[in-house]
Amino acid sequence: MASDKNKSISIKKYKNKRELNIGLFLFAVVFIYLIVTVIMYVTGDNISVYEVREGSIVNDNSYTGLVIRQETAVTAETGGYVSYYQNENSKIKAGTNVYAVSAQPLDTSEESESSDVSPSLNQEVQSGIVLSIQNYNESSGGEDFSPVYTLKNEITNSLQNAFSDTRMSQLDAVIAASGQEVTSCQSAADGIIAFSVDGYESLTKDTFTDENFDRSKYESMQLSDQMQVNAGEPVYRLITSEDWSVIVPLSKETAEDMKKKEITSVKVRIDKDSETMWADFSVIERNGSSYGCLDFDNSMIRYAEERFLNVELILEDESGLKIPKSSVIEEQFYVIPEEYITTGGNSSSKGVMIQDKNGNATFQAVDIYDTSDDGEVYISRDTVKQGTVLVKPESVETYTVEETKPLTGVYNINRGYAVFNKVVILCESDEYYIVQEGDDYGLSNYDHIVQDAAGISPDEVVFQ
Repeated sequence: MASDKNKSISIKKYKNKRELNIGLFLFAVVFIYLIVTVIMYVTGDNISVYEVREGSIVNDNSYTGLVIRQETAVTAETGGYVSYYQNENSKIKAGTNVYAVSAQPLDTSEESESSDVSPSLNQEVQSGIVLSIQNYNESSGGEDFSPVYTLKNEITNSLQNAFSDTRMSQLDAVIAASGQEVTSCQSAADGIIAFSVDGYESLTKDTFTDENFDRSKYESMQLSDQMQVNAGEPVYRLITSEDWSVIVPLSKETAEDMKKKEITSVKVRIDKDSETMWADFSVIERNGSSYGCLDFDNSMIRYAEERFLNVELILEDESGLKIPKSSVIEEQFYVIPEEYITTGGNSSSKGVMIQDKNGNATFQAVDIYDTSDDGEVYISRDTVKQGTVLVKPESVETYTVEETKPLTGVYNINRGYAVFNKVVILCESDEYYIVQEGDDYGLSNYDHIVQDAAGISPDEVVFQ
């Protein structure tokens, strides 16, 4: 027993077996991938992505124009004090009393009390004004303020016409009560009355000069009721036509560009009331200077008091999809007749029938990038080779692929790789194009495209 107790036991130490830690391994892989990605991103060429959005471009030029009308400065037949029968900007007929001349000023301060004629509006005029306001409320969207000025002018004209008859009756009553010998003078023609003269009344498109645009030398005289005049001095201005023109000075480059584009009409915005109108346009060359002539045939009364108008010529006003100029490229494509396009087998994919050396035809899917009104189809040069013979479906006719034509477009990267989409450019600014929206092979709103297409190849994988 004692020997058993003293017997030594040998104990061996074994190394523990390590098991593979899957979590640690996956973490290492992801970590290495992130490091490699960061290094490639820092050292590689970064591709900027642009999201296509709807937009517009307005190309306009602002000018101060000289207004020319068919008008005459009417002079007084006799000297004295002038009392007007008409309100400014009133339309009158030939033979209508315009003003009266008296030796002494007439007391018109109490004309309302001395007249039996009521100055209140009749029911017809009131109804017309209410109808104009209702039409404005129904048609106005609240974002464009130019209709407000139209409404203002309509109401002003209605009030002026309504009070003209009242004013004439009141002035007749004042003349009768004055006991003076008064001479009433009539209009010699139909027209619109204005109470200002500036000496430019005889200007025409054939007689204006560059000096007429110098506003530092321009003077206008306002004509007022009860002013004293001598025989032969102006008493009112009579505008006899709705036709009027605005002459704007142009640079030589602008004039030549507009003549080259054969512009015969232009959209015009008038700064005074933000009104937009269309005008006939022509270029006038005179004494080495160029001028643009804007001819209007309506709305003259709105600007009857103006000799100079600030106007904007809206040469381009296009809406569509707005893209940077740097994204636009030009690529060459093969063009084939549309009748050679077919669908293959059970697939709905479009393609062509290619003839091999043995005369057999096999279907080859192709990507179509555009079609023309002439029946041409644009296909990629990567899907078929030059000299490939195509067979017309259900026919023995063949066509050899040879001709190429360019298309203007961008690289669409919605799918993660570069796909060519054609664009139709409508107008441009310094940095952007407005391109047509809704084309079968074009862009759509919110598409993603390469902002700088110079270094991109078709089908190149792009990480957004």
